[in-house]
Amino acid sequence: MIFLILSILFSVLLLVNFRLHPKYGIDTTQAIVFNYWVCVALGWLLLPTGSTFSIDWSADMTYYSLLLGLGFIVVFMLSGASTLKSGIAVTSLANNMSLVIPVLFNLWVFKTSQNFGAVNYIGLVLAFVAVYLSTTKENADNTPQERKNWLLPLLVFLMYGITNTSFNYLNFKYVSTNGSTIAFMVTACLGAVVSGLFLLLYHRKRIEFKNIIAAIPLGIPNFLSFYFLLKALDEFKNNGAYVLPIYNIGVILASTAVALFFFKERLSKLNWTGLALAVVAIIFISWR
Repeated sequence: MIFLILSILFSVLLLVNFRLHPKYGIDTTQAIVFNYWVCVALGWLLLPTGSTFSIDWSADMTYYSLLLGLGFIVVFMLSGASTLKSGIAVTSLANNMSLVIPVLFNLWVFKTSQNFGAVNYIGLVLAFVAVYLSTTKENADNTPQERKNWLLPLLVFLMYGITNTSFNYLNFKYVSTNGSTIAFMVTACLGAVVSGLFLLLYHRKRIEFKNIIAAIPLGIPNFLSFYFLLKALDEFKNNGAYVLPIYNIGVILASTAVALFFFKERLSKLNWTGLALAVVAIIFISWR
């Protein structure tokens, strides 16, 4: 259980980093790109004593891991933009409610958990309603900007679900059987490093030193949140249908508390309804 708690704490720290970027004039895109250099360095430091890291180009997992790194960049960009536009609580809720995607994958493909019953499937339906309510602003004009702000959390929801499903699948098929957790993470982060370099070339912005420094407090919780989530999945025999709901409940509640008490974010009645419904939905999803 300690691995789950640590993963939750580091996941919330990620959102806090994004929320602080405007205050210090940090370019979130550059910070995201360079944070993966930090992830690679941290992974290298965490390698077991006597172990070495090398890329096995003959292994299918290598290419899947590198492609997952591209997904990391896309998800991080969406999460950063959504946090700035819609706030910590809404973004956290959107990315954590995306658990319905990997949970279904666990049930129908991995078959690592008991079959869902009627209560569990009701929870999945409630999850989609909760995402909609949490990302809707009361009395908001249906302007292009408002539609854009609503779209960002929705994209976060979809991309987090796809990435987490891939993450869970690779751990299930390769890492938990004969692979190394650290090696898997470092390889995925190297894929993100390469993807990030192309992103920097596309933006053609001057690289500022403060953005590189900002990548350090971003990269450490980024790597550790995924690392401890992998360890939690291993601890519970890769039962994502059990681990992910608990993980997401923790992140939703912790990030909302941070948003309310430290950043004075305000939630509308609809948002509060969505938050309450999300907790109910996750409880229903994980009902055993």
